Amino acid sequence: MSIKKLNLDSKYNILVTGGAGFIGSNLCKALLANGNKVRILDNLVTGHLKNIAAIREHVNLEFIEGDIRNLQACETACSNMHYVLHHAALGSVPRSINDPITTNDINVTGFLNMLVASKNAGIKRIIYAASSSTYGDSKILPKEEDIIGKPLSPYAITKYVNELYAHVFSKEYGIEIIGLRYFNVFGRFQDPNGAYAAVIPKFVMHCINNEPATIYGDGTFSRDFTHIDNVIEANIRAMTTTNTQALNTVYNVAYGQRTSLNELANLIKKYLAELNPNIEFQQVKYCEERSGDVPHSHASIKKAKTLLGYSPQVDVKRGLQETVQWYWKHLNTSASALSN
Repeated sequence: MSIKKLNLDSKYNILVTGGAGFIGSNLCKALLANGNKVRILDNLVTGHLKNIAAIREHVNLEFIEGDIRNLQACETACSNMHYVLHHAALGSVPRSINDPITTNDINVTGFLNMLVASKNAGIKRIIYAASSSTYGDSKILPKEEDIIGKPLSPYAITKYVNELYAHVFSKEYGIEIIGLRYFNVFGRFQDPNGAYAAVIPKFVMHCINNEPATIYGDGTFSRDFTHIDNVIEANIRAMTTTNTQALNTVYNVAYGQRTSLNELANLIKKYLAELNPNIEFQQVKYCEERSGDVPHSHASIKKAKTLLGYSPQVDVKRGLQETVQWYWKHLNTSASALSN
């Protein structure tokens, strides 16, 4: 589904924080293709210039290297913008457990700075990346936006605090704010390297390199894996909605389907074997469950469908097949293609 079909006017100036990251860079490319002027604010800690190499010289793109922990940098970035897509954050549950202070500093203080800067700049609407981790220890499936449990990690706490701040700013200052609770997003340009890389790119990389993929637990844990194109659609629908009931709330952004980690590993092997029938796979390596991991994640997307008109087009199998093909091309083009 193209942006033009979602009726996003090309006249708007849009700030994407974290625009050199996985989700942010994909959003920037879609917005530029629509004719919008895009400004990126990114400190390049988890984002990479290689993610925006294809658009770096685009006439409608401006890149600012800066940190959301710096209020002045946020105010500079918000100047003359109509919308803010806030995706700058320090992700990963394990990383937050190892370093809760930095996670809080970026995700809470940085978020508050962006809210203040947006308010001062008269931003029309803020769309921010919330997280399915907010559901915490709630065992209810599928997850519905109004029913959450206690957070299980410092990262989850920071994302919940974001929602609380967003609510207060929308009520007190009249800013239009929409939060999108992402469920295990995957797709092109997701970094497979580093200790905190997401499961899908790590699985693919290990399989291509003939290394054992690692699963924490027995592989029965399940996730609502969500392709990046569905996330782009959700952001555009949140930006363009004229439904006043759709504003100042949060939405699940997912496909609405559970896939176990064992099923995931088998699908990745299947799609890699289609690309190279001679590829050999190591046995999956099972390790102890990680602290803070939620056993099962499955989203209800009824609210987003009803109020935003969200209609995810890419299911897990199609998304995985396209993603595996993308990694196969890039990981085989150069041994260092996705490393910095």
